[in-house]
Order: sequence, then C-alpha cells, then structure tokens
Amino acid sequence: MKQTTLEQAAKLIGNDQIVTIGGTLSQRIPAAMVRELARQGVKGLHLVKASPGFDADVLAAGRCLASVRAGMVTLEQPFGMAPNFRKAAERGELEVIENACPAVMASLQAAAYGLPFQAVAGFAGSDVPTIAPFATVKDPFTGNDTLVVPAIRPDWAILHVHEADIRGNARIYGTPVWDRLMSRAAKRVILTAEKIVDTSHFVAQPEMTVVPEIFVEAVVHAPNGAWPTAVFDRYDIDEPAMRHYLDISRTPEGFRKYLEETASHDRRALGVAA
Repeated sequence: MKQTTLEQAAKLIGNDQIVTIGGTLSQRIPAAMVRELARQGVKGLHLVKASPGFDADVLAAGRCLASVRAGMVTLEQPFGMAPNFRKAAERGELEVIENACPAVMASLQAAAYGLPFQAVAGFAGSDVPTIAPFATVKDPFTGNDTLVVPAIRPDWAILHVHEADIRGNARIYGTPVWDRLMSRAAKRVILTAEKIVDTSHFVAQPEMTVVPEIFVEAVVHAPNGAWPTAVFDRYDIDEPAMRHYLDISRTPEGFRKYLEETASHDRRALGVAA
C-alpha cells in the first residue's frame, strides 16, 4: 500500500532536488502538497514546468526555489502575474531559466524516452535559443543544423488527480495537460487524489488509467487538494480565496499566516493514521 499522509509524502522530497508539478497555471495544481513543502521548509528546489502559476508563486513566497525553468509563469486572468515569483526573480533569490513551453516539455519527453536530447522546431526568428540551454546538431539525413534541448529527468513529479487507488493507479478526467508525460519523465511520482477508489475500478477500464502504479511512490487522499485552483468537473477557481492569498502573502509574516490558516484543510488525509 502506497497511501500515506500529506506530511509524510512531502518529507520524501529533499533539498536541492528537481521537481515537476502537474496541472497548469491555476488549473489542477497539487496546491495542498505545494503548501506543505513550504511549511516543511524544503530549500533549493529546481522547478521544471512549461507553465507554472500558483505553484511557483507559493514556492517562491516560501523561498523554496533555487531555479525555475519555464515558458511562462502567471496566475491567469483576472489575477494577473505571479507576484511572489516575480519579486523573488527580481531580487535574484532564484534563477529564471528562460525557455518556451514546447522546449521545456521536449526536455521532459527526452527523459521519458531515455534519450540524451530532443530536437525542437519553430524557433526561427526567436531569441529564445540564444538565452535558453539549446544546442545545435547536424541532422544525419540532411546535414542541416537542428536545434536540440537536453533531457531533464526530475527527481519527482507531483500530480493532483481525480481518482487513485492505494497502489498508485490514477485517472484524470478532462485534459491531463502534461501530467502523463511528467509521470514518465520523473524518477518517482507523488499523487494527491480527490478520491481513493478500489483497484477494481481501474481493472474494469484500464484504458482510462493516465498514471500506472509502476511510477508511483506515494498516494495522498486530498479532497479539494487543488484548492484554490480548479479541478475539471469538480470545482472552479475559488476567486475570493485566491485574492486572499495574493493579499496576505505580500509579506513573509503574512505568508506564514496563510500556511497556518490552510494547514487543517490540507492535512486531512482521510483513512490514514497521522
């Protein structure tokens, strides 16, 4: 059985490790786990994700990040930019590795395929290849120069899913965004799940399994675990809660208060002894 508590799952992630986090912007973010990492004071994380938002902002506010490799970082409308991430970047508290969303995912795809690098296209006229970690190789078939990005194999993928069993099989309804790829690229996966179901649920329709158990290290029952971000077909973005976070997290003291306020919500891992 891989089911555990939020606190125990977060302790699996060490300082200075590479992480990729599921969902996108303010959609299906494993927010409870992200806040728990900030509570536990993990440091030096290297976040690799095409389009982080709430997750990057919380981790930046908690001073958990050493670097972020992303194509964009925003909370979407009507909330605007990710202010804590921006402040941390401007102060030099974390390294921003400028990139493009497809290139970030190509690096994860290379890792998933067991390749040292992945070819990318569509950057003609862009400055991104001059500032991001791109390289050029000769196409052995045409002799033309081809842009490539390095494989990046995260230590952990942290994903929030609709349903999981105690063995680590998981379903995501609606778009999985890049979560399927993240689960294959990372060395290990931590799942937070809206609902824990019996394994027979997956046996009945195996084609619905987005993440199979072989990749998963830990499973946390986390109802509303993406709050205040949205989960398709379950709940929408909680706008008042998001605005409260943005207001209270402007100072280190306010952010610590926010983590205290949300602790009881986040740590209710049902059916598992604390």
